[in-house]
Amino acid sequence: MSAHPSPWVRVFAVPVVLTLAISLIVLAFLWPVLTSEPKGLPVVAAGPAAAVEQLAAAVEQNADGAVEITAVDDRDAAVAAIEHREAYGAIVLGTAPEVLTASAASPVAAQALGAIATGLQAQLQQVADAQAAQAGIDAPTVTVKVTDVVPLADTDARGAGLASAVLPVTIGGILGGVLLSLAVPGRMRRLVALLVYAIVAGLSLAGILQGWLGILQGSYLVNAAAIGLGILAIGATVAGLGSLLGRAGLALGAVTFVLFAIPLASVATPVEFLPEPWGAVGQAFPPGAGATLLRDLSYFPSADAGGPWLVLVIWAIAGLALLVVGRAREVGAASAPAVESATA
Repeated sequence: MSAHPSPWVRVFAVPVVLTLAISLIVLAFLWPVLTSEPKGLPVVAAGPAAAVEQLAAAVEQNADGAVEITAVDDRDAAVAAIEHREAYGAIVLGTAPEVLTASAASPVAAQALGAIATGLQAQLQQVADAQAAQAGIDAPTVTVKVTDVVPLADTDARGAGLASAVLPVTIGGILGGVLLSLAVPGRMRRLVALLVYAIVAGLSLAGILQGWLGILQGSYLVNAAAIGLGILAIGATVAGLGSLLGRAGLALGAVTFVLFAIPLASVATPVEFLPEPWGAVGQAFPPGAGATLLRDLSYFPSADAGGPWLVLVIWAIAGLALLVVGRAREVGAASAPAVESATA
């Protein structure tokens, strides 16, 4: 009896497997979108202490935990918190009320803060009308100014390009890990090929994303280093798994990054919008850390980017270590029959 399934079994089995695969892909990409909601968005407020407390209570009651208000001393402190990526925006109370946003951090969060500015203006106008009625005078017109303190570049005004940049980097890393594993024999040659690929691809993609399309800002060489390190982190991991587990390892690495890491990368929405702890988990993978790093390098030079750099370095080192260990196992497995023959 043949151990292989008959062609008719494959006729029905392959479509079922493909259906399960595409269903998994749909769930992986749509679940984060459908479950994403504003929750715990860090926002700072400056102004009289009593007014800030009232504002925090009102936001907590109306926004249902979507925004988390923290008091700061003044407007300058609020701007500093935004530039250091400690807050997505700020509300400044006083004689000249103002809402500060940072579309470069998240256009979605900036829109949410704009809606808060509209509601705040309506509330302040009601208070001014009531006070004017008691005094028997005409009520002044209250205007809440909205200021984008860290705007997106004109070449990427909606932030779509920056959000999309993570995909070619991830795909490039996966393709590099798979193709170099299949085309380049030998441990040292594969290691050198991965490093060369990361450097060349980083310089090339940075040239396209920054020099040609104008998506990235800041230092070209630093952006190229960040992209190259992201490609190396993904490519080395895929190649390392392939060296350790064979072609099944290559598939495992590709599936992990495409179906798990990319949907959790939070490239278009704030990390806080994902259900806990998935936002933090996504930032622990190269696509999420790489996207955050490119955003910081382009628009938030004052922010601490040590975390994303460290994540990429750890993944790159771990992938290269897997490549070495896997190659050692291959050599050991190949030499075992020769040792047994010599012993006999």
